[in-house]
Amino acid sequence: MKQKISIIGSGFASLAASCYLAKEGYDITIYEKNAEIGGRARQLKRDGFTFDIGPTWYWMPDVFERFFADFGKKPEDFYTLIKLDPAYRVYFQKGHFISIEDSLEKIYAAFEKEEPGSSKPLKKFIKEAQENYDIAIKDVVYRPGVSPLELVTPQTAARIGQFFSTISKKVRKEFSNENLIKILEFPVLFLGAKPTNTPSFYSFMNYADFGLGTWHPKGGMYEVIRGIQSLAESLGVKIKTNCNVSKIKVENGTAKGLYVNDEFIASDIVLSGADYHHSEQLLPQEHRQYSEKYWESRTFAPSSLLFYVGFDKKLKDTVHHSLFFDTDFDVHAQNIYDAPKWPENPLFYASFPSVTDDNVAPKGNEAGIFLIPLAPDIEDTPELRNKYFEKIITRFENITNQSVKNNIIFKESFCVNDFKEAYNSYKGNAYGLANTLLQTAFLRPKLKSKKVKNLFFAGQLTVPGPGVPPSLISGKLTAGLITKNKI
Repeated sequence: MKQKISIIGSGFASLAASCYLAKEGYDITIYEKNAEIGGRARQLKRDGFTFDIGPTWYWMPDVFERFFADFGKKPEDFYTLIKLDPAYRVYFQKGHFISIEDSLEKIYAAFEKEEPGSSKPLKKFIKEAQENYDIAIKDVVYRPGVSPLELVTPQTAARIGQFFSTISKKVRKEFSNENLIKILEFPVLFLGAKPTNTPSFYSFMNYADFGLGTWHPKGGMYEVIRGIQSLAESLGVKIKTNCNVSKIKVENGTAKGLYVNDEFIASDIVLSGADYHHSEQLLPQEHRQYSEKYWESRTFAPSSLLFYVGFDKKLKDTVHHSLFFDTDFDVHAQNIYDAPKWPENPLFYASFPSVTDDNVAPKGNEAGIFLIPLAPDIEDTPELRNKYFEKIITRFENITNQSVKNNIIFKESFCVNDFKEAYNSYKGNAYGLANTLLQTAFLRPKLKSKKVKNLFFAGQLTVPGPGVPPSLISGKLTAGLITKNKI
């Protein structure tokens, strides 16, 4: 008889784990509290517009290829990818921006135009970043964080100094132009920490950015979720929505199942891809591995204030992804990590997927997504949301030299309170646990419970870290531990 595994949540990590476990012959059921699957990668549809609620960047295409290849498939079996050119645009002030285009040669030329001579150190920087990428993404991140020895390889030993320096130091040693520095420090923000707290080994994110490029799945990132759902169901995985898990039952130190909508579901193994802190709250106190003091002491990635906006016209001179770095990055970072408060002049991100994709907005209209990074657990009110939308839309109009406020059909927002309600997110964080030196690999919360037999975890608060590709990898790692520890 097949062993039954119950999985909590249906985000990337849970779906990936379900595929690997079903392939190994387990009887898998996923329980999702919301009405639709995808976790933080859900979708919003309104008035003919389609928005990705969560992730909008498709980076590290090789990780997705490796995932589907494990099942004899390819991404194109499930969705169509478009390489963006430009990948994104960075605005520094009105009339001054740098476009990051779709090849290294074009990027070298853009740097050279901004600061003559800068392409030479950039080539050296990217060469090292690619070497780090080959070590990290092709090897180290596929280790389950069980032992510190996992990090010790001839390649990592030769780069030990990079674990004790930072991206910020590395970049500022090679570059003096503040605009170029901001561009090179940007990719590590996907890891959820400040460049001044992120080991320089993580420069591999710069190769992911410049070397591998930025892609868009036609229809949006939710098409990737649908693709993995299709794969999972073809392997026999059952997915149930509107199923709230209120408790993990433990007997004699062993997980015995879940209470789903107050009904007990017996299971041989329990895997939670939901928020790690919340998952442990489903256990009796004595079976939790990590105390409230532990969670309070962690460095969390930011939360976000997001707006999903329908415009009744095509916007002028916009690209798919844009970063607005026209204010002080360091001050905004301090408002997130050091002295949490609403930033007076926030940096923000804007995405217009309808520039690339006709499927996401009615003809002649534009779909816009705006994001402001915020400190977790910060005050969240409708008044604050409206105040900050007015701030960024005014700056957007000024910097891009166009009027758009009167062309807004609707706007919907998503912020700290929504992350808590929709995803049981600890302090309403958006991206999980930051990848700082002391929160890397074996120093992150464990994939396998130390206190409860047959209880496992996956997702961005555990190994290897935040982001969509790491979440896919997390699901694979947890599935591997379960298979290895067959009962």
